[in-house]
Amino acid sequence: MSSPYERLSSSRHRFIFILGLIVAGEAVYALPFQITRFFRPTVLEVFDLTATELGLAQGVYGIVAMIAYFPGGALADRFPARKLMAMSLWSTAVGGIYLSGFPGLAGTTFIWGFFGITTVLLFWAALIRATRDWGGPSEQGRAYGILDGGRGLLAAALASIGTQVFALSFPDGYALATMAEKESALRLVINGYTLVTALTGLFIWFALKGGNADRAATSSRVRSTSSTWSHITHVLKLPAVWLQSLIVFCAYVGYKGLDNYSLFAVQVYGLDEVEAAQVLTLSAWVRPVAALCAGLLGDRFNVSRMLIYAFLILLVSDLFFAYSTPVYGAAWILLANTVLACIAIFGLRGLYFAVFEEAKVPITMTGTAVGIVSVVGYTPDIFVAFVAGLFVDNYPGITGHQYFFIFLAAFALSGMCAALALRRVIRPETAQMG
Repeated sequence: MSSPYERLSSSRHRFIFILGLIVAGEAVYALPFQITRFFRPTVLEVFDLTATELGLAQGVYGIVAMIAYFPGGALADRFPARKLMAMSLWSTAVGGIYLSGFPGLAGTTFIWGFFGITTVLLFWAALIRATRDWGGPSEQGRAYGILDGGRGLLAAALASIGTQVFALSFPDGYALATMAEKESALRLVINGYTLVTALTGLFIWFALKGGNADRAATSSRVRSTSSTWSHITHVLKLPAVWLQSLIVFCAYVGYKGLDNYSLFAVQVYGLDEVEAAQVLTLSAWVRPVAALCAGLLGDRFNVSRMLIYAFLILLVSDLFFAYSTPVYGAAWILLANTVLACIAIFGLRGLYFAVFEEAKVPITMTGTAVGIVSVVGYTPDIFVAFVAGLFVDNYPGITGHQYFFIFLAAFALSGMCAALALRRVIRPETAQMG
């Protein structure tokens, strides 16, 4: 029997371990995602890009990521998470230094391709495997809910600080700001994110040292050398993994759709760039609550069931923006429905990797399964921003945005159907009983 001190030390270590995963899990994506989500209109202006061109650059990220997810899964099953994740964070910070120089279209395309390598090949599967190790067999919803909820809390805090710094950079208002002032403000935000990313790499190096993920990776390294292909074959034969891939795909379309909300707020609801960033920042505070609650409810009522409800909420939100007539200047309507969308989107993010345990995927094959699911599930990185740009640039005003929300609604409906099918595959007796 362990002593109280040993139990306390174990609890302390578990806390530091999951805290490290939370901080790293958000910090690594701040540069490639948060900059363009919260400050998209200014990014387009300062970088001298159209929405379509920025979408193309971000599409390169998706292509590189799609290639990197699969080998990244194999790496996660063979090497310690802390080493992979720390190297990922430090290399991403180097990319942030380059980004602060406001490269043109070619440079922007290059840096998003670079981010695809640093944030996926070395990072993503290692994060998911380490989280599954932390949660154990009975608390997968809790583990992934805490992970995404904590990431959301950090994201909202970073976004709030970034937005406040951005707003304070324009004492006379954004409309009267010069291009030099806009460049200075955006560079300050980018440099802040870069510093946070680099420091997080240092933190994760020590936070995960000697943890479960380190030991699991070390023990599985010998097995993986001779059984990588058998792992792949086994995982590919699981119908639940393919349905999970489709669920992640549809949910991620909705998540990527959030990138267009600030431009929607400016062009359709008449907010200025600072107000639009503030609306998105307020909605970001929904993420920690939605992800954690969804995870806990998933443990209580089954993950597959909660996925269905989350997609239904997202479908309603998308259809509202697609078919309602906006009231110019009515920020409260925009905020209310954006919050509803965020409840669904971040609830889905807190749930969809918790399905591994319910689907009986062997824990030693988690990295391989993550790689396969991610190759399919995160392909929206390739096309969603580009599609949004095409709609907005070719159908000015409200029309282009409404077409885009119809596009998002179609994927929300598809995700709900996939979640229904998944529930029948992994819990047939429950599904028949309702």
